[in-house]
Amino acid sequence: MKAIRCKEFGPPAALVLEEMPGLTPKAKEVLVSVKACGINFPDTLIIQGLYQFKPELPFTPGSDVAGIVKEVGEGVKHLAVGDEVIGFVLNGGFAEEVVVPANTCFLKSAKMDFPVAASFMVAYGTSYHALKDRAKLTEGETLLVLGASGGVGLAAVELGKLMGAKVIAAASSEEKLQLCREYGADHTINYSKEDLKSEIKNLTGNKGADVIYDPVGGEYSEAAFRGIAWEGRFLIVGFASGTIPKMPLNLPLLKSASLVGVFWGDFAMRNPKQNMENTKTLMNWYDAGRLRPHIHKTYKLKDTSKALEEIMKRKVRGKLVIEV
Repeated sequence: MKAIRCKEFGPPAALVLEEMPGLTPKAKEVLVSVKACGINFPDTLIIQGLYQFKPELPFTPGSDVAGIVKEVGEGVKHLAVGDEVIGFVLNGGFAEEVVVPANTCFLKSAKMDFPVAASFMVAYGTSYHALKDRAKLTEGETLLVLGASGGVGLAAVELGKLMGAKVIAAASSEEKLQLCREYGADHTINYSKEDLKSEIKNLTGNKGADVIYDPVGGEYSEAAFRGIAWEGRFLIVGFASGTIPKMPLNLPLLKSASLVGVFWGDFAMRNPKQNMENTKTLMNWYDAGRLRPHIHKTYKLKDTSKALEEIMKRKVRGKLVIEV
């Protein structure tokens, strides 16, 4: 099989396409013939050795896969050879085959094509877990989404609106904000031109945002937190800016607010039953036409480096997908 290999930590240009031996699933694993793999911003960090964990070199990056079951390991009861599935792996997705843990591999909706399926699980799984399980977002609350036009951000905008929240989308350009409005945002903030804290206060009648969803980090985190409501919840999702912010701890004290970590990948591994229930809910919403993933562009496997470079330029709206 062919696979994209990271042999040394560095930029996307250092990745190579190689022929690899075929894979065999162990007990409670599924071998999937990959048809598409979504790109997520952490992929750009993992290949540089900048993510929370560092895989042993060499490795194949990619985590958000969709394909057809080729073989099932011992003890797998819910899937069979020939099933069309979506799955999550820590790495290995940018390849013609991947072994997926059975508890993070699910039947794909028949209404999804493979590129859409590969754009779905990490973005919507992360955002739904964040809003439902971690923030416990309720109808009528105000949700502020930073980096709102990216993969997880746009999913949070769409899900927040579906869950009954008033949604404020914040991004760095009018083009990005227009997409957020198309996905249900009630209000928008261009934080490259407008003062984030002041605009949050203006749009909430000086109350502040009940829940803040932050996959960006950097300079905008503290400014957003200064616009949080009493007993608000600040969701720490990621650091797409490349900078992990330092938060003055008097700020959550003064608002009786919470800083809440969101690590969906680990949650999915540790709580497979709850993750499966969340996934079923998301699939049902998709089948009912209530969710519509936005794919910015698709690439071939041999062009994976180009796709990763594009997402690092921060011009992507929605998701990039590798078609295998």
